[in-house]
Amino acid sequence: MSLFAQFPRLTREGSLRKLTPIARREALWGLLFLSPWLIGFLGFTLIPMVASLGFSFLNLTITQEEPLRFVGTENYQMLARDSQVWDSLLVTVKYALLALPFGLIIPIGLALLINSKYLRGKSFFRTVFYMPAIVPFVAAIYGWNGMLNPETGWVNQTLEAIGIQNPPTWVNDPTWVYPALVIIGLWGVGNSLVLYLAGLQGVPTELYDAAQVDGAGWWATLFNVTLPMISPVIMYDLTLSVIGLFQYFLVPLVLNSGTGAPGGATMFLNLHLYKNFFAYGYLGYGAAMAWLLFVIILIVTLILFKTQKYWVFYAGESR
Repeated sequence: MSLFAQFPRLTREGSLRKLTPIARREALWGLLFLSPWLIGFLGFTLIPMVASLGFSFLNLTITQEEPLRFVGTENYQMLARDSQVWDSLLVTVKYALLALPFGLIIPIGLALLINSKYLRGKSFFRTVFYMPAIVPFVAAIYGWNGMLNPETGWVNQTLEAIGIQNPPTWVNDPTWVYPALVIIGLWGVGNSLVLYLAGLQGVPTELYDAAQVDGAGWWATLFNVTLPMISPVIMYDLTLSVIGLFQYFLVPLVLNSGTGAPGGATMFLNLHLYKNFFAYGYLGYGAAMAWLLFVIILIVTLILFKTQKYWVFYAGESR
């Protein structure tokens, strides 16, 4: 009997000693193989989370000029009065509302195109679209910064060549900086593309045959067969995308050295957290901000999971 089959029994009896010698040996070997992940989870996730929660109730700083003391909810009260926190949260939400639809629709559209039976060279296109995902993201950011340069970048040179005068200044303009960040973000859609391709290839062909017999066109088949059958993949990608957008900070950190330029339009919440924690050394206040971000992400994720019963279809699920 496998280790996983023994888990219910372990839960009921509460001890490895009550198992048979063979089952006990299998359980111990299973725990041994799980130990690298368990040690990593404890050392790099659980313990730091608990420590940061403790930091949020202290006047802890890197220099620590004052005596270390318990300040209760003082950091959280200061957080509530900090207008920069709420401004950066608004910046994050505004960008997420723009980037999220593109981050979902474009990979799905590309996956549908590559999965089409009329397209030749599918392996080539899968490789081409996935290759950017393996390029170091910092290098890609610097590359896009050069391509979007208002004066020397090939994007604006191409726009001028086709007759568009005064093209956008992209990352230097508060109006165009979010579209520029979306363009940079779409550079790495290869991961999502592979997920959707796997989901599309798992849709039973019998459903397409039945839809064709019923006279359903391409759009009807898409909305009544394809999308419902890959809805668990969409839910998975949507959840990861939302979490990633709330944690968004690497691109503005590299592009503008974390200054929030232009005009504070790129001072995202996670970037503001990073600057307080690491640049300014306010460990207690930064920890409180991290827990605020954690609670926001947790609430949004719970809402997504609560609403999935209305639009996510799981094969074999009983209603």
